[in-house]
Formats: sequence, C-alpha cells, structure tokens
Amino acid sequence: MSDQRQAAISYIERITATYDALGYEQYQWHHRSTKPPFSKLEKPLAECKVGMIATGGVYKAGQVAFHYKDDTSYRAIPSDTKASNLRATHFAYDLSGAREDINVVFPIDGLRTLNREGFVGSLADNFLACMGGIYSQRAVTDDLAPQLVQRCIDEKTDVVLLVPV
Repeated sequence: MSDQRQAAISYIERITATYDALGYEQYQWHHRSTKPPFSKLEKPLAECKVGMIATGGVYKAGQVAFHYKDDTSYRAIPSDTKASNLRATHFAYDLSGAREDINVVFPIDGLRTLNREGFVGSLADNFLACMGGIYSQRAVTDDLAPQLVQRCIDEKTDVVLLVPV
C-alpha cells in the first residue's frame, strides 16, 4: 500500500504557486504577533466543564446543513445528542469516514465517556460545530471566532476541545 501513497504536499508552496498562476496578489499568511491565548487551568480537569468546537461541518438532524464554501455560521449541538443523529457536510474533505462514524470529526461519544469515567467534571450543554476552510481570515477573526468564544463564555465552559478538520 505504501507505493500507492501520494507524496507529501508543501501546502504553502502550492498555494503560492496557485495564486501566481491565477494572477492573484500574493496570499497574505496570517501571523500572530503575540503568544497564543492559552492559559493554565486553575482547577483539575476532573472539576472542569468541557466544551467542544469542531470544524468538520457537523450538524444535528433537523438543523440546517452548512451549505457553501465560506459559511461562517455555527451549529450548537446539545451534548446529549446521539451520534446517530449527527450529520456532516463539507466541501474540503472526504466525508466517508465522518459519515461512517461521526466521532472521527466530532468526538461526542469520547467526551461523554471521559465525563462518565470522571476524567472531566461536566460537559457543556452544547458543543459547537462550524465548517472549516473559510477563505477569509477576517470573517473568521471578526465574525465567527467572537461568536464561538461568547457562546463558550455563556455556557460557562472552563476548557474547550478544538477539533480541526
């Protein structure tokens, strides 16, 4: 099988070449000028309320699916939702694994197990899902991210598991 694997792709070089070939201005990569906004836990994880933000385009059956490439909306998914009631749609990854087992992009069952076994104190009432691959850094920074942060604050979440796709 290893002889069938595709060679590694240099993402930055490929994006730069694509922009050049299409005649676009050079892509402006985002660079943080400060340290990441992480902080040390003030209490044990076993006493923390844990939330989740996942970028795999997951939604609960009955909610509106993500529907376009730069969709900056999010879905609040009750943390007691059965995995079988979750769906995924996304333009940028092969959905077959997620459709077979949603936990590969939205580990809801694993978080419930950690809670049940006492590794985490409690779960947020809602986990949050959005669609990654949003082209506009500004849309993420100015629109989506502040909404997600505020929702975590409103839910009084101590720790958030980030699940990128």
